[in-house]
Amino acid sequence: MTAPGANDRRHHTPKGFTNTDGSQVGKSLGEVLRWQRQARRQGLPRPPQAPTPVVQPDLQGLRDNAGGTRAPAATWVGHATMLMQAGGLNVLTDPVFSRRASPVQFAGPLRAQPPGVALDDLPPIDVVVLSHNHYDHLDHASVVALDKRSGGRTLFLVPLGIKAWMARQGISNAVELDWWESHTHGGVDFVFTPVQHWSNRVLGDRQRTLWGGWAVFAPDFHWYFSGDTGYSRDFSATRERFAGRQQDGGFDAALIAIGACEPRWFMKDQHVNPAEAVQVHLDLGARRSIGVHWGTFNLSDESLDQPPRELAQARSDRGLPEDAFFLLQIGETRHLPRRGDTAKTGQSTP
Repeated sequence: MTAPGANDRRHHTPKGFTNTDGSQVGKSLGEVLRWQRQARRQGLPRPPQAPTPVVQPDLQGLRDNAGGTRAPAATWVGHATMLMQAGGLNVLTDPVFSRRASPVQFAGPLRAQPPGVALDDLPPIDVVVLSHNHYDHLDHASVVALDKRSGGRTLFLVPLGIKAWMARQGISNAVELDWWESHTHGGVDFVFTPVQHWSNRVLGDRQRTLWGGWAVFAPDFHWYFSGDTGYSRDFSATRERFAGRQQDGGFDAALIAIGACEPRWFMKDQHVNPAEAVQVHLDLGARRSIGVHWGTFNLSDESLDQPPRELAQARSDRGLPEDAFFLLQIGETRHLPRRGDTAKTGQSTP
């Protein structure tokens, strides 16, 4: 199944993929070194004032609610990894269970705390959606372990160019999609959507694989996952694209990145800050949003606990109630209303 407009290939160029506006996010070596020098000089990132909140996961509840049989639910594992249970499927976003977000486990960003649910404690995973190939989103050990654990039954939905990498890791049950293309599994439609970002994993492959977000449509629950993104018109375009199938409202839940966003001169094109994340929430027309991509790995200049404070201020500035755009504790499960169960939540004037 292919969404209307999926044959638009203007983002395919001889120099690799581009964003929808034709840009390619990139920083020179000089800019990278400037950022690192400034961070060292200012002692950034500073230690958090409080640790990222953690709770014991309800493992029996996760098993009993397989596929959202009792109610749609979101469980935060950490960083951009969320277990979504809805539409009869257990879906995992950007699974990273390793100690470090790095090509090696002896160096690189170290987890501030273990995953909220251990990989071996997860319920059976039907689908994994991957947003792009950066190491804090595509972790070799995690995807290989998930594939092995399911005996190859877990379906991996990946951006263009990543299926070949999956095959080299021995993972054959993978489907790769271009922007606006979709794949249906278990009666649930998964559509790969454009966001503003970039890709790079090894020397010489910059922009050679695609990046994006995911719009997921089950009969009883519609949800969205941003992956990594800078702010762009892509979110209002996504809302417009799906207006016909969401006549009773927008996404029931959106998972939106809020961290790894400082300094703005370096990060703005590739990572939204909390204020921009609130605008993404409004652009999507989401009933409620959950902040992800914070509190787990030190990847930028802000402290691990800065994004929640800034999100609270941004939410207040836009007149949104707390339950419109909230955060989970690591390991926490939040049950969410089925489509049509409640009136629209979390909307204000864009």
